[in-house]
This record gives sequence, C-alpha cells and structure tokens, in this order.
Amino acid sequence: MVGTFRPRRLASAALLGALALGLAACGGEYPNSTFNHTTDFNADIDALWDKLLFWGTIVFIGVEAALVYTIFRFRQRAGAGKPKQVHGNTALEITWTAIPAVILIFIAIPTVRTIFKTQAKAAPDALQVEVIGHQWWWEFKYPQLGITTANELYLPNGRTVSFQLKTIDVLHSFWIPQLGGKRDLISNRTNYLWFTPNADLPSSAWNGFCAEFCGPSHANMRFRVFTVTPQEFEQWAAHQKQNAIFPAAAPAPALPTGTAAAGAAPAGGTPVVLASNTGAQPAAPAPVVDAQPAVPVWTFPKEKVEGEFKHIIPTAKLPTTISFDESLLAQGDAERGRDKYSKSSCVGCHAIGGTPYNMANIGPNLTHVGSRYTIGAGLYPNDAKHLAYWIKSAGHMKPGSLMPTMGKGLTDPVRKMVINVGGLTDADIADIVAYLQALK
Repeated sequence: MVGTFRPRRLASAALLGALALGLAACGGEYPNSTFNHTTDFNADIDALWDKLLFWGTIVFIGVEAALVYTIFRFRQRAGAGKPKQVHGNTALEITWTAIPAVILIFIAIPTVRTIFKTQAKAAPDALQVEVIGHQWWWEFKYPQLGITTANELYLPNGRTVSFQLKTIDVLHSFWIPQLGGKRDLISNRTNYLWFTPNADLPSSAWNGFCAEFCGPSHANMRFRVFTVTPQEFEQWAAHQKQNAIFPAAAPAPALPTGTAAAGAAPAGGTPVVLASNTGAQPAAPAPVVDAQPAVPVWTFPKEKVEGEFKHIIPTAKLPTTISFDESLLAQGDAERGRDKYSKSSCVGCHAIGGTPYNMANIGPNLTHVGSRYTIGAGLYPNDAKHLAYWIKSAGHMKPGSLMPTMGKGLTDPVRKMVINVGGLTDADIADIVAYLQALK
C-alpha cells in the first residue's frame, strides 16, 4: 500500500517538535555555560560566535530554500516530457563560487582580528599567575606576591590576569568555561593566556576543569575560581603570604573594651594563639610557626558558596571499599597530629610554610589547607570526614592518585602492596586531620 504525502500533518509534527526542543532548552540551570560576558576574553569569543552563527544561518537558509524550490519546481509530473539537458552555465558557476568567497571574507576578518587580540601579550601591570598541571591536580603560584596554593584560584575583578601555563608530566588543558580559555599545557613549553574579569562583576565562584585527556583521573582534575573585589583579593593575599600559624586561635570570651582579643597581634608583637582543640589554654603564648603579625583569615564567604554558588560544591560519593571509624574525629588532637604528621612520609611530598623540615613540592602546598573548600583537586569537600578518608587511601578515593595509601593494613590500589610499616591507624589519621584543619 502506497502512503499519501500529507504536508499539513508533517508541518504540525515539526512545529510540535520545535516547541518541545525550545522549552527543553529554556529549562534548568547552566552553571558552566560559555555564553557569558564576564571577561573581555569571553566577550570577544562570544561576539565572534554570534557573527559566525549569523552568517552560517544565512547560508543555511539560502541553500535550503534553493534546495526546496528545486525539489518542488522541477519535480516529476504526470505527462511531462523528458527535461532538457544542459551542460554547464558559466554565469551560474561564477555566482556560486563568488558568493561563498564573499561570505568567507566576512567570517575571516573578525576571526583573524579576534585571534590576534587574544594571542597578544598581556598588559605589563597584569597580575601574574603560574599554572602548573600535575596528574591530577592544579598548582597556582603568584610570583609577584610570593603565594603558592593548590586547586583554588583567586582573581581580582577589574585587573588583567596573565597565566603562564606549564605541565610537569603529560598534556593538560586549563579551562574556566564561564571566564574564558581554554588553552593547553604542553610538555617542555610555556603557553600563555590572559583575561580581565569585569570590574563591575560581583564576587563570584566558578568551576574549572582539565579539558585534555590526561589519564584515569582526567575527569577528576578540577579546581575552583573565585573572582572577588580588589579589596577582598588584598585581604586574601595578605593572609596567604603568611606562613602557617599553629596552634590556631580559639574563640575567646568577651573582653573589656580596649583589651586585645585572643589571637590578635598586639602592636609590634607576635600573635597570641591558644592551644588546639583540646580546650587547654596555656598561660603563655603557644609556639607559632610564623612569628609575623597575625593577618585575619579571609576566604570566599561560605554562605555564598552554599547559596548562590552551590554548583561548585563537590558531589562525589565516598568509596565503599574502605571504612573509617568516624567517631574518632571528635577526639582528634591537633598537637598530636602535628607530631605524627612531622614523623610520617607526608613531609616528603608536601610543604607547609614556616616549617623548615617540610618544604617538598611533589604534592599540593598545605600551608593554608584548612581554609580551602575542597580536597582531591575539587573532587571532595574539605571537611574532617572526607579528609580522613583521603589520608587513609587517596587511591581508593580517586583512580590513579599518586598519593600513597596511608591506612595501616590497607592494600594500595596503585602499588598493589599492603601498608604495614609506617601505616597510620584511624586514631593517628584523626589527629592529623585535626592538625591540617587548624592550618587556616
């Protein structure tokens, strides 16, 4: 049985499908969209995209219109004779060669202009940030400020930021979808990227990713970006410049007006700090790692992260292949943790500013690790529970992680060996967690 062509029914189905597609496109949130004007780089790329889409749409409509016209105008009709055959048409050949050439000119000019603009050198007064890709985490250095941090990037609004992109192992790709990028990190080469967060942009939080396959945890190589006001950036930088201060200052009772609060730095003196979470308060100031005056800790506001910017909160699940006695976390002692940390293999990979025996650079810098929002290169939230599991066996938490398993009696999933000598018990890990969380 031969079906009949029903254009009205076909048109109705097409219209219904278009409406459904349109409604689907308008729903939901897109926190990692690239269609923003949050930086000059993004604005330039978006403007180029609009031009290419405009001319591409015109070409598509023109070609499809000509195709539909040809199909209907020259379709076979009952009783019609054999159509006249023609061989070539010089005017037509010239026309359909010239039209694409003209369109390509309209596309090429803005494309080349944008390439030259985005590949030009950054302004001389730009904030310098050295980005170093590792398997599978990000290291950020601010050479002008003497700051080294990991997996969290702070940028001031209204100031051009120049990134020097390097890798110490395989290829990676630095990408912040809502701000600009992306650009590859290539072995034995330094790539460059710069952009300026809009001066009128409110303090915001963004997701960053590795966009070049780099191994089993490529999808887990993430980072967070915080664009803040110049004043907030100065507060953050002033704190980050300081060496680690330990023990951390504990909340103090209200004091009479004019009396220095606990943890504050008296004029010309060193910060007064209290004992760790044991609750004991020594009569004299406890030993500090950093003898410089205390600088208030400033990080991106937690209430903003948990509210407007909750899309940066990690959602990865804990593995079921390992366990931890979480009741021990309430008993963790930071002072004991510092002693255990300093005697463990941790010091061979990490650095904590102000501790001469702890200056390695294989793993992330831990100077202010307690003030960060995530661990595991943005894969897990930075709380006591997740940090304990991470220390116990990072390899179970993140496929291919180069951080060795520390939990006593566990089998390292990468090295296929049981950890006995030098392994940490759950109680040991709880103390180290308390110590690391005190490093604000």
